[in-house]
Amino acid sequence: MAIELKTPEDIENMRTVGRLAAEQLKMIEEYIKPGVSTGELDRICHNYTVDVQDAIPAPLNYHGFPKSICTSVNHVVCHGIPSDEKILKDGDIVNIDVTLIKDGFHGDTSKTFYVGEPSILAKRLVSNCKEALYRGIRVVRPGAQLGDIGSAIQIYVEKNRFSIVREYCGHGIGKIFHDEPQVLHYGNPHTGIELKAGMTFTIEPMVNAGKPGVRLLRDQWTVVTKDHKLTAQWEHTILVTETGYEILTHRNDDTIERCG
Repeated sequence: MAIELKTPEDIENMRTVGRLAAEQLKMIEEYIKPGVSTGELDRICHNYTVDVQDAIPAPLNYHGFPKSICTSVNHVVCHGIPSDEKILKDGDIVNIDVTLIKDGFHGDTSKTFYVGEPSILAKRLVSNCKEALYRGIRVVRPGAQLGDIGSAIQIYVEKNRFSIVREYCGHGIGKIFHDEPQVLHYGNPHTGIELKAGMTFTIEPMVNAGKPGVRLLRDQWTVVTKDHKLTAQWEHTILVTETGYEILTHRNDDTIERCG
C-alpha cells in the first residue's frame, strides 16, 4: 500500500483548502437554528463555496451523491442527504460535513452543532466526541502508528460509556478525496502503519450514545444507529509534521492547538 507523502507545495495547497473548509463551518453556524431545513443549509454552503470561495463542493455528484454537504441529524451517523423536507427542531443536533476542492486538493472537516437548546445527553455526547477527536490528534507524530490514534479515541469514548462506530473511518486525503491509509477510530496501540512526515489524513470519530451498531438506509447513503439513539461526529484534516501534527482545518473555536 503506497501512501503519498506531500511535497512542500502540496502542503501549502492543503493549508489553503483546509482553511476554506474551516471558514465554511464558521460561516454556516449562524444559520443553524430551529425552523431551517437541511436543504437550505446545503444551498447556503454550495453558494458560498462557488461564489465566495471560488472552490468546488467535493460531495456533489461524488459516486452519485446529490448534494454539496452532508447533514446528519440526531440518530443519523453520517452521509445524511440535505432535504427541504427535513426541518431542524429545537433540541436537535446536526453534523455538517464539508469537503472542498481548491486547485486540485481536498479539505475535509465536520462539526456537530446544537439546534437551540440541547439535552444534557446531547451535550455530553457531543463534548465526548470532540475530546475523542482531540485525543486522537494529539498522538500524531512521526514514528507513531495508526493503532495509537484508534486506541486513544476508543479508550476515552468507552471510559465515558459511549460507543465507537466501527464501519466508517478516517482516510488519506490530498488530490484524492478518499485515499490510503484508512484511519480506524478503535484498535490497539503500537499496531498498524507507521506515521511519516508529509502524510495527510482525516480523523473523524463517530460516537454513539447507545450501542455501536449502524445500518444503511435504502437511499444507499444515509447511515443511522440501529437503536435510533443519538450519535455525534467531529472531523479534521491532519498533516504529520517533522515534530508532530498540524490541523489543516483548524478553527478559532477549536480548543486544541493548531500545531503540536
